[in-house]
Amino acid sequence: MKNCPPQFKAVAVALYRSRPEATIRQVAADLGINPETLRNWVRAAGASRPRGRRAEVPTEPPSLLEAENAALRKKVRELEEEREILRKAAKYFAGETRW
Repeated sequence: MKNCPPQFKAVAVALYRSRPEATIRQVAADLGINPETLRNWVRAAGASRPRGRRAEVPTEPPSLLEAENAALRKKVRELEEEREILRKAAKYFAGETRW
């Protein structure tokens, strides 16, 4: 796909602009072209928009309370997993000791 028609290039750039959640790599894969090729077309067209995940970064950091809640939720998940493992082990060993 060395010589692409200008219409295809314009459609590719327009598609990239219309999908703010998509990265250049994703749009290029959808179109079956090299990501660097699409990146060059976007630069040549002067198309700028927030890119991929960078646009989703919150403007302010999480509060101290939110951070503590997240840490506690993680700890609860870990403890629940450990408890489930111990429960399965106890059930297994209880079955082995029966005559």
